[in-house]
Amino acid sequence: MNFKPLFNNVLIEPLEGEQKTASGIYIPETAQEKSKKGKVVAIGEGRYEDGKLIPVGVKIGDIAIWRYGGEEIKVDGKKLLVMKDTDLIGVIS
Repeated sequence: MNFKPLFNNVLIEPLEGEQKTASGIYIPETAQEKSKKGKVVAIGEGRYEDGKLIPVGVKIGDIAIWRYGGEEIKVDGKKLLVMKDTDLIGVIS
């Protein structure tokens, strides 16, 4: 991969949204919500606060959930998202 996030930025590969309901009904692509979870594929070193380095709160391979979109970029033909680690609201274990 040719992209390294800086500071407290995180690079995320979004996971596919649900394609069918719990009862088995398929949802058309136009009606599907954008997924708000994805796999962390790269992280920055962290941010500096009062001269101290505060590391990023997630690690590569974590499945993260976020509230807001982030910035969409293309790397090696894949659509990825770059966002601050503070925009993430949790990690699925």
